[in-house]
Amino acid sequence: MLAGIPLNELAWLAAIIVAGGVLAGFLSGLFGIGGGAIIVPVLYEVFRIVGVPDEIRMQLCIGTSLAIIVPTTTRAYIAHRARGAVLPEVLRTWMIPMVAGVGLGALLATLAPQALFKIVFVILAAVIALRLFGGDKWRLGSELPRGPLMAAYGLGIGLSASLMGVSGGSMSTMVLTLYGKPIHAAVGTAAGLGVPLTIAGTIGYILAGLPHQALTPPLSLGFVSLIGVALMAPVSSFVAIFGVKVAHALPRRQLEIAFGIFLLLVSIRFIASLI
Repeated sequence: MLAGIPLNELAWLAAIIVAGGVLAGFLSGLFGIGGGAIIVPVLYEVFRIVGVPDEIRMQLCIGTSLAIIVPTTTRAYIAHRARGAVLPEVLRTWMIPMVAGVGLGALLATLAPQALFKIVFVILAAVIALRLFGGDKWRLGSELPRGPLMAAYGLGIGLSASLMGVSGGSMSTMVLTLYGKPIHAAVGTAAGLGVPLTIAGTIGYILAGLPHQALTPPLSLGFVSLIGVALMAPVSSFVAIFGVKVAHALPRRQLEIAFGIFLLLVSIRFIASLI
């Protein structure tokens, strides 16, 4: 027994987490995301089984997800950059407003009910999926904007990523493709943006969860489960490179449709949990 949980059940939960890490790592490299869109649902079921209270379960999933995907996004970014699939000007422009948005999201984590995080997850994932299915029909312009609007995009991406527990890759990719950037360049840039975003998000959720420490499971730091990080992070980071290889072998349209289907499936899962 450990923390009141039978060892055979702990072994089963560990296997689920590791399997989720494999899938998260592959998706990170394939779609330029940190894998949070799969990590959050997996951890939600794990924490439900071990009895984490409803009022903090989603926040714990998001904080742990952000911590897990720090090395995954880093590895994916390095691999994409080696292939020249990164837009450095976008990285420089969005970095600061994105981190500010993450800080705002972490602040909301201390005040908002868990249903808010599920609703944000579903709405944003569904919008991104519909945009991908629409292909090139959805366009906001042929060039990225400059000045306040570009900064606003960065702030919004950081905030929504912090509320979803993702690296921001899905939102970054959507915005960049809406302005005519090739999907492979958008994916590589999204991976780079995910590095500072996930680091800032992890720190924010640790601080936000400290007042609720008594409700979190053993070996947690704020809203971050250290067991979840230890098991899933190395696996997802290692597997990310294989997703990158597949991404650069697929035609753009196939990559977009696959990403859209994946996001819709995740949305359906969270809608079911809200009913």
